[in-house]
Parts: sequence; structure tokens; C-alpha cells
Amino acid sequence: MATTEEIRTDLAEIVNEVTGIPAADVQLEKSFSDDLDVDSLSMVEVVVAAEEKFDVRIPDDEVKNLRTVGDAVTYIEKAQAA
Repeated sequence: MATTEEIRTDLAEIVNEVTGIPAADVQLEKSFSDDLDVDSLSMVEVVVAAEEKFDVRIPDDEVKNLRTVGDAVTYIEKAQAA
């Protein structure tokens, strides 16, 4: 299973590919909407790419709970462990 930092790094690469935001800016405490300015359409793209990359399912009703990068990393860790 991937470590928290490995998941964050991979997620940062996904965010960079979808939005052009530098991967180095994608840190655990950053809010997708407030700090990184990821809009809802881009967030859907990030979620779909993350599902493929990490082999997890992120239901639509859970996406709204993924406010920060840390929230997303924690969700992916729990989904992988399940």
C-alpha cells in the first residue's frame, strides 16, 4: 500500500495535469477550491484520474467532502485499505 506522501505526490501530478497548478503547490493542508482554485469541472477530472491511478471508487456524494488535498489522500488511503 502506498504511503501518505506517495499518494500526495501522485495526486499532485494529477492536479498538475488537469489544472496546470505546479505539483509542488499541492500540499496536504491546501483547499482544492480556496487555495488551489480548482473548479468543480476540474475536480471531477481529478477524481476520475485518481480513481484510475489508485484503483479506488470515489462516489459522487463523497466528492463534496474532499475539501483539502489531505481529505483526498485520507479517503484514498482508507479506500485502498478496505
